[in-house]
Amino acid sequence: MTIQLPCADGTLRTYEPRAEPLAVTPGTRFTSRTVFAAAHVVADPYADVSPDSPAAVDWDATLAFRRHLWSHGLGVAEAMDTAQRGMGLDWAGAAELIRRSAAEARSVGGRIACGVGTDQITGGSPARIRAAYEEQLAVVEESGARAILMASRALAATASGPEDYLEVYGHLLRQCAEPVILHWLGPMFDPALEGYWGAADLDAATEVFLQVIAAHPDKVDGIKVSLLDARREIDLRRRLPRAVRCYTGDDFHYPELIAGDERGFSHALLGIFDPLGPPAAQAVRVLDTGDAAGFRGLLDPTVELSRHLFQAPTRFYKTGVVLLAWLAGHQSHFTMVGGLQSARSLPHLARAYELADTLGLFPDPKLAEERMKNLLSLYGVTS
Repeated sequence: MTIQLPCADGTLRTYEPRAEPLAVTPGTRFTSRTVFAAAHVVADPYADVSPDSPAAVDWDATLAFRRHLWSHGLGVAEAMDTAQRGMGLDWAGAAELIRRSAAEARSVGGRIACGVGTDQITGGSPARIRAAYEEQLAVVEESGARAILMASRALAATASGPEDYLEVYGHLLRQCAEPVILHWLGPMFDPALEGYWGAADLDAATEVFLQVIAAHPDKVDGIKVSLLDARREIDLRRRLPRAVRCYTGDDFHYPELIAGDERGFSHALLGIFDPLGPPAAQAVRVLDTGDAAGFRGLLDPTVELSRHLFQAPTRFYKTGVVLLAWLAGHQSHFTMVGGLQSARSLPHLARAYELADTLGLFPDPKLAEERMKNLLSLYGVTS
C-alpha cells in the first residue's frame, strides 16, 4: 500500500508506509535520569464551543494518555505549555486537569509535576502577581504533586527590572512546602516572555536566574531550560548548586544533553517525549546500563522529527503532537482545544506523519495510514 503525501511546492509524492511498528514494551522508572514527558490534553470533539470558549476536555482520553506514559516509566509534566496553557486551556481548565491527573498518578504510582503560573490574570502589581502564583501553587501542593514554577506573562509585561523577578520568586520559594522546578521558557515558545528575568541579553538574564537559585538552593529541585541552545544549557547546568538538577527542555538537542559528558548531564522535561514516549523510555533504559552510545543510537534518529514538529513558529508544535497521538490511536479524532488543529499546514502534517512512521512510532501502522488518508481527503487529496 502507498499513500500520496503533499509537498510544500504543491506536488504529491508517493510514500510506502512501514508494515511493522517499533517493538517496545512498558517498564518501570529509570535509575540514571529523571524524565518527564510534558503531556497534551485531548479535546472533546462533540462540544459546541468556539476558539474563544473555555476548553472542553475529554477527561477519559486525557487520563488514559497519561497512564500510557506512566506505563513506560516516564513521569508526567502536567498543565504545561504542551497542554496548551495560554493557548486554549485557561486556569480553570488547568486546575481541573491538575486535580484529576494528580489523583490518577496516586492511583497508579506515577510520577507527576504540575505547572504553576499566573494565567488567571493578564497583568498587575508584583503583589497581584504573587497572589496569582500563590493561588495556583496551593492547588498543586494540595494535589500532592511537585510544583513547576512557570514563567509568567504578567510578570514579563509589568516587571521594571531584575529586582521584581528576585522579589516575586524569592517570596514564592520561601513559602513552598517542597522544592520546586523553575521553568525558563524562551520567547520562541511564547513571544510574550521576551526579556524574561529582566534582561533581553541572555547572559544578563542567566545571572539573574542563577541569583534566584543561589538564594534558595534548598527550595529548588531543579530547573527546566527551554531555550533551544545546547551550549547555554551546558554552561548553566555546570554552574548550578550540586543538589539542583537541570531538566532539559531543548527539543532540538536532547540526546546529547541527556547523555551528558564527563562534567555532568541533563535530566529531561520535554514536549517531544509526548509522541516519543515508548522509544524514549527504551533509550533511557539502555542509558541506565551505562551504554551512552546505545542510548544515542536509539534516540538520535528521532531528532529530525522533533525539529520538524518544533520548527518556527515553535509555539504551534502542539498541533503535530496531537496529530501523532491521533494517528497512533491514543484518541479518536484530530481536534484540539482552541481549534489549534488548524495551526500547521497540510504539508507540515504530512511530513510529520512520514517521519513518525519511518521511526515506527505507530502501534498500528495500518490505522495510522487510514487516518492520514482520511485527513488528506478532507483537503481534497485523493489516492
